[in-house]
Amino acid sequence: MKLAAPRVAAYTVPTDAPESDGTLAWSSTTLVLVQIEAGGCDGLGYSYADVATATLIRSALADVVEGRNALDIPGARAAMIAAIRNLGRPGIASMAIAAVDNALWDLKAKLLGMSLLDLLGAVRDSIPVYGSGGFTSYSDAQLAEQLGGWVRAGIGMVKMKVGREPARDVARVRVAREAIGAARLFVDANGAYGRAQALAMAGAFAELGVCWFEQPRPARDLDGMRLLRDRAPPGMDITAGEYGYEQADFRRLVEAGAVHVLQADATRCGGISGLLGVAALCEAFELPLSTHCAPSIHAHPLCALPPAIHGEYFHDHVRVEHMLFDGAPTPVDGALRPDRTRPGLGLALKTPDAARYAVA
Repeated sequence: MKLAAPRVAAYTVPTDAPESDGTLAWSSTTLVLVQIEAGGCDGLGYSYADVATATLIRSALADVVEGRNALDIPGARAAMIAAIRNLGRPGIASMAIAAVDNALWDLKAKLLGMSLLDLLGAVRDSIPVYGSGGFTSYSDAQLAEQLGGWVRAGIGMVKMKVGREPARDVARVRVAREAIGAARLFVDANGAYGRAQALAMAGAFAELGVCWFEQPRPARDLDGMRLLRDRAPPGMDITAGEYGYEQADFRRLVEAGAVHVLQADATRCGGISGLLGVAALCEAFELPLSTHCAPSIHAHPLCALPPAIHGEYFHDHVRVEHMLFDGAPTPVDGALRPDRTRPGLGLALKTPDAARYAVA
């Protein structure tokens, strides 16, 4: 079965309110979609990336994928990595490869008549998720309503953004704690704090029961991340990895002793194939794994990966995926349970609904 030329589209969906974190503000989210046909089946994959990613797929990757054996995902992946040698592996190039790779995994499972989870092999039937949002642009009332709403819906872990106005962060975390009761509380600074500042904030957050401190420093600051990991209050996990694009990025975090939990994103790290590699690294170093964003992509592999502990149920991506796809999963009792009666990822594009968000 030979692969047809990938079909590529991009969709930009406005946010439902102004959004920001410790280091960035945004008003829309763009999803780059890849569809690939072979053997009468159509594979679907995507990445959250700039529209330039769609251009790169068409110009640099489509020709090296077309005509290949549809079941030979490692061969297609190797060909794509070779094709972008002079473009640079991190960033857009890896996200482009990710979108194609995710479509190939969806296609392979469909060709074999099974869900992606059954193709990969199930370690578990479901995976816990944490509600993620709590943007720094939110008022205290919006913050409390969103996080508290997830807890009332049965999600026992929630995450909020910090770092834009450090002087207000402890007060905002206190608002969150009052809204969620005894639920687990995570914070994400997106690298906004200095080293000493991050240490001080870790202590203050711990007093409010924060048990997860994501990217207190930019992940490239391995010494700073190691400092936080070594000196974090007991019971607080220091985490990073969402900006890993190739295996070497994750290896550096692990070898530096920079994290308690390694994160990865299959829409950035070269797709599900890359995520499988990160999981193997976690197993080798006995580290837990959590995924970043894109719950409809991650639900199936998370249930197949032994070191996985939970996934991120990110507000923006939940909205986009339910707007654009039939079959986007919804948590039940705080966990995603892949629908193993649907082949592949179980997703189908809502073509008429998606058309209004299409980007030329």
